[in-house]
Amino acid sequence: MAGFRSLARQARDPRGDLALRRYSLRKCLERFAPYGHRATWDHLCSRAGFGPEDRSPEPARLMAALDELEEARAVWLAYEEAFAARRRREKHDGLRRPGQVDDWHRLTWGGCGVAWCEDPYVHPSEPLAEVLRRLIDALEHEPGKVCPVCAHSGRLVWRHDLTHEPKSAPVCTGCGIAVPRPVLTSAALSRARRTPPALVGV
Repeated sequence: MAGFRSLARQARDPRGDLALRRYSLRKCLERFAPYGHRATWDHLCSRAGFGPEDRSPEPARLMAALDELEEARAVWLAYEEAFAARRRREKHDGLRRPGQVDDWHRLTWGGCGVAWCEDPYVHPSEPLAEVLRRLIDALEHEPGKVCPVCAHSGRLVWRHDLTHEPKSAPVCTGCGIAVPRPVLTSAALSRARRTPPALVGV
């Protein structure tokens, strides 16, 4: 089975059939899809300016989508490398019990569903790399009261029916991501649990 880099090379090959290049880009999302496969694809298509069902997008637009995906993947791989180095140091120092961030991280290893969007048409509009930088920054600092991606506090609601792990999480109705629990204070998590979806934004 081809890996991300091999698929990215196929998508970038100017000699390849355009439909096959598009297919290869779509297959890349089986290896790295921060919002989930469908939401990440919708995001890339909308930012690059071609339709999700367009079988022959302009090569320049296809490459813009691939460039954005590769930049985001580089950001996430750097985080995972730093994360693994930290865990090795902690184990060496006798800290064997993982924390909340570690528990969350195990569910997102490889970058699939890092900022899960349950609704494939509701996702952040910023570049993927910027969204991941904001999320990583939040994971590396003290918990906050707002969504780390769009900075809204009054838009967090608790969902128990997610189709991705974790199955229940605070979801930002502003940008659509399932917010990692470790980045929110206990007060923010409690508020999300108490907020009826119908009252969000009121």
